[in-house]
Amino acid sequence: MELIEKEQISALRFPKEEVELSPEQKKTLQKAINRATSLGNIEHIKFKITFQDDKSLKQVHTTIWAANPQHIVLKKGVVIPVNRILDIN
Repeated sequence: MELIEKEQISALRFPKEEVELSPEQKKTLQKAINRATSLGNIEHIKFKITFQDDKSLKQVHTTIWAANPQHIVLKKGVVIPVNRILDIN
């Protein structure tokens, strides 16, 4: 897994296909996204976001500012598709 800076995410390419997660993992991930978004806005807490682009697994340590069912939004409008996220902790 490659640790990257959030500024590098804009240059990555994300396939449309979902990463493989069980229904239970998807439910847990959605809860983690909601929690991380709330704590990011209120407490400015950073989380480790593990995701996959078109090449490999990557991880970024940052604050989530907003989320919708399709994307999470980081500082400066950097976006990661939810269907490419494996874990948030």
